Amino acid sequence: MPPNTTATTGDKPGKSGRKKGRKARLIVLVLVLAIIGGIAYGGYWSISTVRASFPQTKGSITLEGLSGPVDVKRDGYGIPQIYASSDEDLFMAQGYVQAQDRFYEMDVRRHMTSGRLSEMFGKSQVDNDEFLRTLGWDRVAKKEYDTTLSDSTKKYLQAYAKGVNAYLAGKGAEDISLEYAALGFTNDYKPAQWTPVDSVSWLKAMAWDLRGNMQEEIDRALLTSRLGPQQIAELYPEYPYDGNDGTIVQDGRYDELTETFEGGGSGDSGDSDSGSTEGSTEGSTEGSTEGSSDGTGDSSGTEGSALQSQLSGLYDVLDDLPVAVGVNGNGIGSNSWVVAGKYTITGKPLLANDPHLSASLPSVWYQMGLHCRTVSSTCQYDVSGYTFAGMPGVIIGHNRDISWGMTNSGVDVTDLYLEKLSGDGYVYDGEVEAFTTREETIKVAGGSPKKIVVRQTADGMPLLSDRDTELVKVGKKATVDAAAPDRGDGYAVALKWTALEAGTTMDAVFEMNRAADWDDFRAAARKFDVPSQNLIYADTENHIGYQLPGKIPTRAKGVDGSIPSPGWDSKYKWTGYIDFDELPYEYDPERGYIVTANQAVVDPEKYPYTLTTDWGYGTRSQRITDLIKLKTRNGGKISTDDMRQMQLDNDSQIARLVVPALLKINLDDPDVREAQELLQGWGYTQDADSAAAAYFNAVWRNILKLAFGDKLPKELRVKGQCLWVDPVNSTGPVDETGKVRECGQRDGDQAQPDGGDRWFEVVRNLMEKPDSDWWTTPESGRRPGADHNRDKLFERAMIDARWELTAKLGKDIDTWSWGRLHRLFLKNQTLGTSGPGFLQYILNRGPWKLSGGEAAVNAAGWNAAGGYDVVWVPSMRMVVNLDDLDKSKWINLTGASGHAFSAHYTDQTDKWAKGELLDWSFSAKAVDGNTSDTLVLKP
Repeated sequence: MPPNTTATTGDKPGKSGRKKGRKARLIVLVLVLAIIGGIAYGGYWSISTVRASFPQTKGSITLEGLSGPVDVKRDGYGIPQIYASSDEDLFMAQGYVQAQDRFYEMDVRRHMTSGRLSEMFGKSQVDNDEFLRTLGWDRVAKKEYDTTLSDSTKKYLQAYAKGVNAYLAGKGAEDISLEYAALGFTNDYKPAQWTPVDSVSWLKAMAWDLRGNMQEEIDRALLTSRLGPQQIAELYPEYPYDGNDGTIVQDGRYDELTETFEGGGSGDSGDSDSGSTEGSTEGSTEGSTEGSSDGTGDSSGTEGSALQSQLSGLYDVLDDLPVAVGVNGNGIGSNSWVVAGKYTITGKPLLANDPHLSASLPSVWYQMGLHCRTVSSTCQYDVSGYTFAGMPGVIIGHNRDISWGMTNSGVDVTDLYLEKLSGDGYVYDGEVEAFTTREETIKVAGGSPKKIVVRQTADGMPLLSDRDTELVKVGKKATVDAAAPDRGDGYAVALKWTALEAGTTMDAVFEMNRAADWDDFRAAARKFDVPSQNLIYADTENHIGYQLPGKIPTRAKGVDGSIPSPGWDSKYKWTGYIDFDELPYEYDPERGYIVTANQAVVDPEKYPYTLTTDWGYGTRSQRITDLIKLKTRNGGKISTDDMRQMQLDNDSQIARLVVPALLKINLDDPDVREAQELLQGWGYTQDADSAAAAYFNAVWRNILKLAFGDKLPKELRVKGQCLWVDPVNSTGPVDETGKVRECGQRDGDQAQPDGGDRWFEVVRNLMEKPDSDWWTTPESGRRPGADHNRDKLFERAMIDARWELTAKLGKDIDTWSWGRLHRLFLKNQTLGTSGPGFLQYILNRGPWKLSGGEAAVNAAGWNAAGGYDVVWVPSMRMVVNLDDLDKSKWINLTGASGHAFSAHYTDQTDKWAKGELLDWSFSAKAVDGNTSDTLVLKP
């Protein structure tokens, strides 16, 4: 044992499922060892090596630094509930326990946030490290720790770090996890001590993944190489306020505020077109959605081509970055809603939350409870929920008085700026300003270190264009208006982002954890500066609420942040931040419920600030609202299980729109007619065993490809999809008709059209335009074409879908099912994606056949451009019962453990896939009744 620990009994995991789990592990390990034995890695793994990293969950351990004993009680799923008598002991124990289960994951995360992945994984990560060093998350986190966080928060962070380091003391890397043993074959890496800044840095990674509309800025500009302004506007339609409610149903509260800002001033939306794809016109780059003056939008000539190349390069860098909380790209969202007691069986609120994130193994979430034996001034916490391994406190959950949930608000907190370079500086309002610079040294496992220079503008904007060979070209020939300065050697691209300023979100986490009422909760939210999230609230006193927090910028009149801005002109600078008291909120609304699912928060006509031009389109939020109304009609009441059933709603809103049109189409081929008949009488539910859901989603995918995908520029299309197109400054083979062959450049889970609810709205708007240009596609073999003919294009899509599923699932439609197409694979996010094949076999799990679908409430998302496999999921689900907290329910995507052969590696996944929830014990009595293993940490 390490010198500062003493085990008195046991070193085995929890008893639940132990025999079954042990047998399975031994069988797999025998196979693995047989494989490894035939590979010349200069060593082998034994069963004892694998088991050495399993946490001790029984008996006692002595930890230096504790002031009193701490009990760690784990249930049959390995979920820990910690009991202590002081705040510092509580968070020290949290650090120790999370490190027991997830230290490798924690270590990878901190290397990502600090731009040091190359130290673990070698030269393949150098480009990522360069970009992450340029962003400087860890530098901002250190400034935050040194200058803005409260003394109490620093104490908790220090205690947490002390607990992590107590776990590390005396352990070799191979004693911590299987992954370290694997790394040991090629790398002599040893984990370093944990620091408080490592925890704070994770908030920056979280903010990056939830940063807003940067991707939309890039995509709108890329589209101009093929599409004109009207076409782009049709692909980014206005939010359907007439059909989908915003989060806040306006009650007049903002009328006075709107009048105050009417006609101009900081943050004023005024009479500008903010919110539309046209955006601002004055001083804007012509390579944006405004297009060229003749309306063609070709961006022809070398200038437009260069802009496409530059922004495509930026996309490639962003797409290659490892995800933090599991978000990277378009379409991902979350559901959260709260129902007041007047509509519930218990008479007290019910609160549900299920964040939609990329699937990862282990899950990004870690379930636990943090309990003071007696809540007092020296021990203030009694809270349970979901947190991140590597961070103290609870992110989403409840304490004994209140509960809260989160969804991404999507507000626009990032802007890209084109910068005119001049010598060693950049032009700003006609003067040359000097860059601030710093040198960074990147250590590389198995290689030589690399030095880079990071440049920033005077107001702290890093130059992203320094970090990629494509981006070096940025702005060299970008189309700009006549007022722009001479480009010289080209424009650079800089990033303005709220999270690059020191903030107080870590303070907010602790304040939220101990909040007792709405006023406490809002006071905590005031400090939740990044990322801006939709916060929903309920308490045991029968109140519900909503708050939009965050540091949200204001811009000059006519500037909406939807496209890259000219950095050389001060009028494009941010003008300030929206005051917290002017941010949207609700408390006990008369309607009796609040729904947030990434939809518009407010109606822009009734709110003076532009929060973003890129909301989610409200498909999920409106469906949840409709389900609540349906359940409560005629005096009906909602139960905890009703909330769970709503989370599992598989209804396809786009199918409700499109299927009636599909059923009217006359088809000659009897095999295609047979597939069409699957849709007759289908209830639009996307169950895993549904053949109709499989066929409809295949038709939907082909409609999108034919109508839109084949017309998009290569930068947005999926890799491997090659088309012969009219040349727009393309290089490549030219056919006899003068067309060139262009192949898509994006990974399948990031390409367009992704099929999300933006595309629902696009198609909805075009359904009544059956002769639109979009309903055009050439004839292909025996498949008919369509010339401005919606139904002919639909016919072609139905034919193509029939033969696509024949190839994938067989000709017999009786064997078809949505789950056979719509599968979830769980992959370890480092060695499970890029390690040797045998190691991926050890670390990864799946597949699972899933219900749900794109923009369904049960959002098992898939990218229509790339295929049918699941690319994001409800990463956890919870329903909190404010009448009896012990009757609350929860589930995680995977399990508590990050150890590949632990019984708790994926022991919740089967239940999660079936839509089941686990009991969520909170009171001491309930926790004791559900405890399988108890570990005592002694001072």
